[in-house]
Amino acid sequence: MPDSLRALAALGVTLDGLDTGEFRGIRFVGPNDEVESRFPNGAGRGIRRTLLHQALIDRAEALGARLLWETRVEARSEGEITLNGKSVSFRWLIGADGNESRIRRLARLETGSAYERRIGLRRHFLVKPWTELVEIYWGEDCQAYVTPIAADQVCVALISRERQSSFESAIAQFPKLVARLAAGEVITAVKGAVTVSRRFPAVTSRNVALIGEASGSADAITGEGLAMCFRQAVALGSALAAADLSLYEREHRKIMRLPQFMGRSMLLMDRSGWIRERTLRALSGQPRIFDRMLSVHVGAVPVTAFGLDTAMNFGWQLLTA
Repeated sequence: MPDSLRALAALGVTLDGLDTGEFRGIRFVGPNDEVESRFPNGAGRGIRRTLLHQALIDRAEALGARLLWETRVEARSEGEITLNGKSVSFRWLIGADGNESRIRRLARLETGSAYERRIGLRRHFLVKPWTELVEIYWGEDCQAYVTPIAADQVCVALISRERQSSFESAIAQFPKLVARLAAGEVITAVKGAVTVSRRFPAVTSRNVALIGEASGSADAITGEGLAMCFRQAVALGSALAAADLSLYEREHRKIMRLPQFMGRSMLLMDRSGWIRERTLRALSGQPRIFDRMLSVHVGAVPVTAFGLDTAMNFGWQLLTA
């Protein structure tokens, strides 16, 4: 997303010269209604995760970081870790080890977590993107996300609360999308992952800090997972430089607040067919409301700019849809 790119640039990482797709907004597609909106400024980039990982690796190594691949890390106590069995002392310990973080458990930061879990499947197709928008198709118990990742490729991700029997059976819910992909060629195997929404009351303890999904997460529907992590990295770097993790704790809460709120809001459409149908009908009838929502979502305007009049108008549209 455009705000993700700005956060990434703050870390000194650029995607220039890499094989990417470009998108300039979001389109919601339902069985009967659809609505779209363009970003108020800038464009987003779709990129294969392996390419992004390499860009991050290159930047870290250029700054002098030592990356110890194939090294087994074990946290034996809050003050001791081992690398391949050898004890290592540290000033700061950063848990960047994902949803099932062992560092989080070690630092006793698990208490009070709340989460919801959904299952995602993804596959890449060799087909020219038919739009400069990311499309989200809404089905009865599943969403399909279509992102251009190159001039001739798209990524299709399917996410649902229940495990799907196969990628093919799940995507069959979206005949419009199936027709778009018919001219293309499948170029990757299906891969799966779990997307989790979690909140923790604290992400630091003494000289330990959590970052990325180890520190909490928002559902993939927001498209903000990477942006949150990049912002956290900048905030954590500043806190470490000041030797004060309380600065990171405060900033982390601010970073997580909007994506988690937007995630909870959009997942109401996933839980209820009644809400989903009325929301899509209301937004298609008043696309300016969707414009304002997207502007808030990508940080172009504050939440307060959504306005009471816009909220009341949207509520009325829902009631009368």
